[in-house]
Amino acid sequence: MSSPCHTFAVLVVFMALAVGVGAEQSKERSCDVIGDESSESQMERALLKKLEPLSQMRFNVTVEKGKTENYIYHFRVCREVNSTLHDFGGLVQTDRQNGRTTVIGRINETQVFNGSDWIMLIYKGGDSYGRHCSGEKRRAVIMISCKQGVTASSFSIISEEREKEQDCFYLFEMDSTVACPAEDSHLSVGSILLITFASLIAVYIIGGFLYQRLVVGAKGMEQFPHLAFWQDLGNLVADGCDFVCRSKPRNAPAAYRGVGDDQLGEESEERDDHLLPM
Repeated sequence: MSSPCHTFAVLVVFMALAVGVGAEQSKERSCDVIGDESSESQMERALLKKLEPLSQMRFNVTVEKGKTENYIYHFRVCREVNSTLHDFGGLVQTDRQNGRTTVIGRINETQVFNGSDWIMLIYKGGDSYGRHCSGEKRRAVIMISCKQGVTASSFSIISEEREKEQDCFYLFEMDSTVACPAEDSHLSVGSILLITFASLIAVYIIGGFLYQRLVVGAKGMEQFPHLAFWQDLGNLVADGCDFVCRSKPRNAPAAYRGVGDDQLGEESEERDDHLLPM
């Protein structure tokens, strides 16, 4: 192999490796439910998929408690807050006074379950407490409530439970339409029959019209399919309505009778004689 070809081949291999490494780094990690992958239930997989539209959004809330506590909480749904750190931190606390960050919960230790109009997302495995809760690891509980028409809003912290010996947690809440139950869009049997009937009528009229016009060469009203049949049917329906809805006997005389010549009598030939000139 000549030197230019060898150099070109090495360059191509290097570029392919660089693209592969870049793609691997750009791929963000997602939620990993606690336990083996085989133990994940279909409900958990369905809920994680339901939360996927929120994964590209970032949520922040600031909390100030006097002069000692001033924090910002950063939250992402099934994504790392800072993917460059590779710490799986899904909810991170930042101290605004000294800039120190604390991971409240990690996405590789996720629990998820739901109710009729809410989804509970739990990140476990956060940084350990210092003086509280027997030094156990922190845990974030995010309650996502149903709100129609809102992708995500109202992210806030409700409380931090750290006065117990164990099972301490941070409780957050937010609103989103992803927590709403799926609307039942199935059509009833009557609706299906009505749509089918209307479709058949449309096909009959349009198809018959085209046949009469293009094949038979009909014009005007003659283009309507089976025109004579529908005219006869209309007349029969009209006669039936007249028979059923008639409010008087069929042999009753008409209420109005025309005036005949026999009722007028003979006209006087002299009724205008006084008008003639003398």
